[in-house]
Amino acid sequence: MLELSGVRASYGAIEALKGVDLEVRQGTIVTLIGSNGAGKTTALMAICGLRPLTAGRILFEGEDLAGLAPHEVVARGIVQVPEGRRIFIRMSVRENLLMGAFLRKDSRVASDLARVLDLFPLLRERLKQNAGTLSGGEQQMLSIARALMAKPRLLLLDEPSLGLAPSLVRAIFDIIVAIHREGVTLLLVEQNVHRALQIAHDGYVLATGSIALHDTPERLLQNEQVKRAYLGDE
Repeated sequence: MLELSGVRASYGAIEALKGVDLEVRQGTIVTLIGSNGAGKTTALMAICGLRPLTAGRILFEGEDLAGLAPHEVVARGIVQVPEGRRIFIRMSVRENLLMGAFLRKDSRVASDLARVLDLFPLLRERLKQNAGTLSGGEQQMLSIARALMAKPRLLLLDEPSLGLAPSLVRAIFDIIVAIHREGVTLLLVEQNVHRALQIAHDGYVLATGSIALHDTPERLLQNEQVKRAYLGDE
């Protein structure tokens, strides 16, 4: 469904991605792990058209995404839930959700809103509430729900559990699994390596801008390098 081939991207003289190769098969959850500064967010931004490539190609269902503006990438079915939520804090919960459907021209927005609220019942109770007054966990749920209103076929999640209490982390991962069961393919960047690998079908480790490891989640969980670096094992 998605293929990154030799992808390079820079911030001035600093090369953040150094020839990244990555594939996401339709109907799977793929997790991308790595330390802070490894280039994970840059990879997602490159896919979305927010960070230009200096080399390489990004193909979505065989179509080269080079030169497409971010809204054109969204229109093709790729939607990102950014790190830090990035909700519209002065707008209501309902208005935030409808902004997710901004590019849509079909007549199913209302029914999709109802479906999303079934997935996030807490948001149903807060539709008229100012989004900036929500708790951190509720804001994360709103960010994911807003992305779903765009009808993604490929959902990119950037650190969805960051800063959340353990009980909310479990809830977020349950929601991710539920979204996948509805037929959405996911590329997940996540600091909670153990939980991310537990729900994934495929895993990549990014280190200083390059793919250091690519394996099944089961093998990555048993990999001594991964254990030492990300799972707290001595």
